[in-house]
Amino acid sequence: MAENEPGPDTLGTDARLTSLEERLKAAQADEAHRAGAGKAESDGGYRLGNRVLAELIGGMVGGALIGWVIDRFAGTQPWGLLVMLALGTIVAFRNIIRISSQRPK
Repeated sequence: MAENEPGPDTLGTDARLTSLEERLKAAQADEAHRAGAGKAESDGGYRLGNRVLAELIGGMVGGALIGWVIDRFAGTQPWGLLVMLALGTIVAFRNIIRISSQRPK
């Protein structure tokens, strides 16, 4: 008897599920594009530039700070500052050359 009773329309349900899956895939693709999922490869140069800038600024500021401290305690103003600033700049450029000579992955 249960075989003759009309049941839910499976054709309509399948069409709705297919439509829902298509819209879900389109929404996920839009979200991935908006979030920048494809930008991971192109960020390498940007990160390298930021690292080089940080090395340069860090070397100069670190050298100047250490030189200033040496000058305050030893009373050799301004020679400790100048020597350590030059040394920090040299070390920063050495690090930049080392970074730029590495092979990309």
